[in-house]
Amino acid sequence: MPKPDIRPISKDETLGALPDLCETLSDCVEGGASLGFMSPFAPADGETFWRGVAEAVGRGEVLLYGAFLGDRLVGTVQVGFASKPNQPHRGDLMKLLVHRDARGLGLSKALMAAAEQGAAQAGRTLLVLDTAAGELAEALYEKVGWQRSGIIPNYALFPDGRYCDTVIFWKTVA
Repeated sequence: MPKPDIRPISKDETLGALPDLCETLSDCVEGGASLGFMSPFAPADGETFWRGVAEAVGRGEVLLYGAFLGDRLVGTVQVGFASKPNQPHRGDLMKLLVHRDARGLGLSKALMAAAEQGAAQAGRTLLVLDTAAGELAEALYEKVGWQRSGIIPNYALFPDGRYCDTVIFWKTVA
């Protein structure tokens, strides 16, 4: 198996990687991840979302990092920059995705580290995120030093329509 490569993804590279991005998003949604999408969710259903991400990357509103195994993009994470004038120091960590057939290789931790470093280099000192309570990502965030703020009950839905509680996390980055 090729060594994982974690790196920033430009607008053009995002557009060029649409098939892999759409496949990974679909795989995560169909695997039960609460990502804002409902099941059934085919790879083609993600194209509009990823085109919007590409545009936001192009405008400098989002940092996008990818995890590559050879030429295949199998994971991503985003940092969205807060747009309010009183929040120039804050970013939102969003959509940590790793295709189920690429899990167990440390890609989530590596993507998180890259996103945190990139956010700090961009002058962000505080990152926030939300995730479904009781899922694997919750434990991951705690392991990599994120602080739990609290839980909001019935905040969102899982792809199958069940309610899920949401945990809010934050982390200071230098």
